[in-house]
Amino acid sequence: MIMDGGRADAGAMDRTARLRTALLSRRSFLAGSAVGLGALGLGSCATTDGILLAEAAKTYGPMPDEKFPIPAVDISKVDPKYYRRTVRYETKEAPGTIVVDPANYYVYRIEGDGAATRYGANVGRDGFLWHGDAYVGRKSEWATWTPPKEMIRRQPEAAQYARGMPGGLDNPLGARTLHLYQNGAYTLYTIYASSEPDTIGTGITSGCVGLLSQDMIHLYARTLVKTKVVVLPA
Repeated sequence: MIMDGGRADAGAMDRTARLRTALLSRRSFLAGSAVGLGALGLGSCATTDGILLAEAAKTYGPMPDEKFPIPAVDISKVDPKYYRRTVRYETKEAPGTIVVDPANYYVYRIEGDGAATRYGANVGRDGFLWHGDAYVGRKSEWATWTPPKEMIRRQPEAAQYARGMPGGLDNPLGARTLHLYQNGAYTLYTIYASSEPDTIGTGITSGCVGLLSQDMIHLYARTLVKTKVVVLPA
């Protein structure tokens, strides 16, 4: 009986040891899985970020065939949320309409079916914001920039360009310009090409709206004269 009891005890101990081993193995597996899944998750984020940056580098690459060759954008100076992309945007506005959202530093081109192309923008600083409906009265490439008299009064250094600053990379209007009109009159406001990536997502202008040069060229090519422009309240 003692021997049988010893065998029974030994058997019970053996089963307990096997159970503990199994539990430890399961815990180790689960812990390893959690780490593995976490690593996969992080790897996925890293991959997504890498793809996003690669696409941005391509979208905002150099444009050597322009009249004045445009260099690549330093995308490290642009918050990724301002990169050009197609987004959902519900609106009653017709396809082709341009909607400026100065509160969020975005410009939308309505594509229809609830979609829009969204661009990051700089907008008017405090005291220069405006809103309302306008339309594209004319378009220009590498436009001559002539500062308005009001600007010259505020910034006398602009007087040197009172007769106009020729088009070029240093010209404030940049590679492309959409000139905004209301009731047949030029408002003096524009949507223009900016070569300063660190201004995207800021209020810095005298009421005009700036897109990165590559984005502005993209929008310009798809915009007709008489296109409606809606500037939302800030």
